Amino acid sequence: MTRVSVVGGAGYVGGELVRLLLGHPGVDLGQVTSSSHRGRPLVSAHPNLRGFTELRFADPAQLEPCDAVISAGAGSAADPSVAQLRGLAPLVVDCGPRLRLRDSAVFRRWYRADPEPEGLLAEAVYGLPEINRTELRHATLASGVGCSAAATILALLPLARTGWALATPAFIEARFGSSAAGSRPGPGGHHPERSGAVRIFAPEGHRHQAEVGQALGWDPGMLSYSGVAVEMVRGISVSVRCFLQQAVTEGELWDAFRATYQAEPFVRIVAQRAGLHRYPDPRWLAGTNLCDVGFAVDPSGKRLTLMAALDNLGKGAAGNAIQTLNCMLGLEEGAGLGFMGLHPL
Repeated sequence: MTRVSVVGGAGYVGGELVRLLLGHPGVDLGQVTSSSHRGRPLVSAHPNLRGFTELRFADPAQLEPCDAVISAGAGSAADPSVAQLRGLAPLVVDCGPRLRLRDSAVFRRWYRADPEPEGLLAEAVYGLPEINRTELRHATLASGVGCSAAATILALLPLARTGWALATPAFIEARFGSSAAGSRPGPGGHHPERSGAVRIFAPEGHRHQAEVGQALGWDPGMLSYSGVAVEMVRGISVSVRCFLQQAVTEGELWDAFRATYQAEPFVRIVAQRAGLHRYPDPRWLAGTNLCDVGFAVDPSGKRLTLMAALDNLGKGAAGNAIQTLNCMLGLEEGAGLGFMGLHPL
């Protein structure tokens, strides 16, 4: 069995990683670290795990060698650096943002922080199997994904692969559940402020814009990205409005989406002509590693609305990290990720 440890395990992403790894048939959960919870039982932060584990949080400074380590990306100053993690495990997946952008200058512009050393940025594979599966099978270092970036990339990927040219920048609206802000309290997550919210917090220039452009090979200037906080705990819902230089039919869109996703185990096309659940809805994806994508086209054939939904803690973070690690380990890609969601919820 492959021994996998989790760094920064007290937050929401860390808890989801632990939940998935405890049920994974090919791995053995090693240490789970937290500087704020060290010595306490895991269930003190993750009550859903009662009866499933007796592990306690370890001090990050006492992380032991293992076969693979996943950093939940909480960003605590006490957490080991990427270089330190690589000294402890031959395989590293980092769910945080520090490895997502390959260019250090681009990272500084969008994150306003110092990046990791350029050698690590160049070596890390962007951890979205739908676009980098082959590279991940040979990788020893992988990044995680931005939750809304992953949804946006998967919504736009069929267009990028067909080569249909945009006439104007694509307009992206990403709606975020509250768990995307993490478990640490802040003014925006205070219940009187969050309850009933439909609050625009990034009207333009969201940092995931650079990540989407890099993944698709597009100029980030051809993307106009905004973020909206809504009253939802788990979930990301993305709408992308595109104006094309040439007209396309609904049938051609179906062909493009099917060609892109017919062999993908965790992407479903949801674009029905009628019915209550005719387009992607994050509510039915809670706890899963699924991303639902959909589309609509206006009569001119030049204006498209592309849609995607996922669980920001699942396919947008922990689930995707497990899928990435499965690729790196040469395991079946869906191992430990079989939960299919609930309805109603």
